[in-house]
Amino acid sequence: MSTVVDELGARLKTYEGRAAAVAGKGKDPVNEPMIRHWCEAMGDTNPAYVGPDAVAPPTMLQAWTMGGLSGYTGRTGRTGRTGAYDELFDLLDEAGCTSVVATDCEQEYLRPLRPADEVTFDAVIESVSDRKTTKLGTGYFVTTRMDVRVGPYLVGTHRFRILKYAPAHKKGNGKERREGKREGVRARRPRPVVNRDNAGFWEGVQRHQLLIQRCTDCGTLRHPWLPGCNACGGPDWDTIEASGEGTVYSYVVMHHPPFPAFDPPYAVGLIELAEGVRIVSNVVGVPYDKVRIGLLVRLEFQRYDDEDGPLVLPVFRAQEDREGGAG
Repeated sequence: MSTVVDELGARLKTYEGRAAAVAGKGKDPVNEPMIRHWCEAMGDTNPAYVGPDAVAPPTMLQAWTMGGLSGYTGRTGRTGRTGAYDELFDLLDEAGCTSVVATDCEQEYLRPLRPADEVTFDAVIESVSDRKTTKLGTGYFVTTRMDVRVGPYLVGTHRFRILKYAPAHKKGNGKERREGKREGVRARRPRPVVNRDNAGFWEGVQRHQLLIQRCTDCGTLRHPWLPGCNACGGPDWDTIEASGEGTVYSYVVMHHPPFPAFDPPYAVGLIELAEGVRIVSNVVGVPYDKVRIGLLVRLEFQRYDDEDGPLVLPVFRAQEDREGGAG
């Protein structure tokens, strides 16, 4: 088995450096309506994205290269993807790596895009990892790099990484897993991804503080945490502590959780804090079917313990529950 896997890995490595797309062309020029839709969806009111001197939000870089629901016609040339990319995926499919999940992307911005710019792009299969085993299954990480241009000028680079894998077989059927839970076997709760941009937020949570970033240039509050202000672009910031008061702005009820550590059904709310920013978290203290838009909630912190150690998370308890009026 190991010999077969090594041979597959060696074959996959031969695709590194080969073109994944050649002379692709965006289906539409950079345009104001798409910029407007993007900003409305993101809630981004930066004045740089409107008016006669508008630029496109940098994070839209990939949007101008996408084929949409109809896709691109043809296989090569000005229409995009090459045969090498398809061959690589065919090899993985034949080896049983039939599932795929996007893992991360990286973007570099070299020049602002403006309405009427027409983008072209080339992509390369930058790397294929050694065989990796994850909780999802065993497979290979494939990284592609797309270079985006306007005319002869490179305006940005987009790296996209996926895991193409053979799904892991879970031990025991659903009944056995439920019985294990009843016998006191505590499933591991997934941990939040902590990076240099949000580490301060999670450090505050450990101290039972919900910290909100505040731009020191224009005073705008923001959440989730970002490396710069989305209102004025300023890089400097400090924090304020949230009062903990809020209302349910929107919510969903989860019936089929992806992790056994969760106990469905439960409500996940988009909470609008008294300070004006919004945060996603669980709504507790009332049955899931009693959660409503406009419900008053109050911040509290819950601690979870399992094999990975203690975990503290912010949740929001219905105010009516504290006052005896709901639940």
